[in-house]
Amino acid sequence: MKTKKLFLTALTFSLLLTLITTLVISVSSCRGSGGERQLSSEDSLKGLKDFYKDYFPIGVAVSPRSLQGEQGEFIKKHFNSLTAENVMKPALLQPEEGKFNWEDADRIVAFAMENGMKVRGHTLCWHNQTGEWMFKDSDGNQASKELLLARLKEHIMQVVGRYKGKVYAWDVLNEAIDNADPAKGFRETLWYKICGEEFIEKAFRWAHEADPDAVLFYNDFNTENPVKREKIYNMVKKLLDEGVPIHGVGLQGHWNIGGPRHVGQLHQPGEGDFEIPGSSEDAIRESIDKFASLGLQVQITELDVSIYTSRADTINLGFTPEREQRQIDFYKMAFRVFREKKDEITGVTFWNLSDRGSWLDNRTPRRGRHYPLLFDTNMKPKKVFWEVVRF
Repeated sequence: MKTKKLFLTALTFSLLLTLITTLVISVSSCRGSGGERQLSSEDSLKGLKDFYKDYFPIGVAVSPRSLQGEQGEFIKKHFNSLTAENVMKPALLQPEEGKFNWEDADRIVAFAMENGMKVRGHTLCWHNQTGEWMFKDSDGNQASKELLLARLKEHIMQVVGRYKGKVYAWDVLNEAIDNADPAKGFRETLWYKICGEEFIEKAFRWAHEADPDAVLFYNDFNTENPVKREKIYNMVKKLLDEGVPIHGVGLQGHWNIGGPRHVGQLHQPGEGDFEIPGSSEDAIRESIDKFASLGLQVQITELDVSIYTSRADTINLGFTPEREQRQIDFYKMAFRVFREKKDEITGVTFWNLSDRGSWLDNRTPRRGRHYPLLFDTNMKPKKVFWEVVRF
């Protein structure tokens, strides 16, 4: 009997030791060599949004067609915020004065509501994708300042009013600062030529009037260009000082593996070329900190990272191992910064679903794929996806 008790005690101790050892090994294996968590079998079932649920919403730019079938299920798994890639832009919503096309925008908003997702509205005022009629009077001549502002007000009141309480945030104004020569300030658009700076203030005030609860953003690219960033900062600060209801700045995040520069400009030599003092990480941090210092929300609104860095680079097309690794390194760095800045960043949105189709693909001399996203052409996670969620 005594021998049996000793045996059971020894067996119990052995099992306990084995359990403790297993737990220690398990906990240890949850960290990589750099302190990064190793992924479990359960992680493979999660969507991108699930990994970032304690940080910020993860959004994506969509078309109405992408809400169906395989792509619709893909969106529901990985994202909890939607932006209309095109169908909420002025020319598509109001192609003729007073004639609004609501159907496509309504579909996106309805899909989001049905699936518990947020919606960002993009965009109320822009120099591109705005109907020519907006800038002409009934005789075909250039519209007066009074006429143009009246039309802008009507467009904003109609659009924001329709989606009040459904679209939580709006890109009120898109890309107003000159990119080729940001030192000169505002782009010489018809908005600016006819109205001066007044249309900017008015747009924000009217959007706020139409939906006082909506979060209102100024949105732009190449915000890591120190000269352009300073011009945006000064514009936004002036608006705030004048009591204009602006609540955030959207950093588009159209970047590439060589740095935080807008690779979509590669088809226009010299457009937006600039030097970044310090590292890419420093530049991104400085942009976030600069606008957050004004008490504004910061969102990454149109994120993608092209594998090409210059026009010459696009001559040799292909998703090579070297380019893939550089993309992994850039995305890891960017999301590490985003996580560290979670108190300032209130959303991160990707521009398109996967490498199957990116707006960048036809914007280089050779018209090749840019492979800029976390999912491949079959909508499967790339290596970079697993690196972005392993923290």
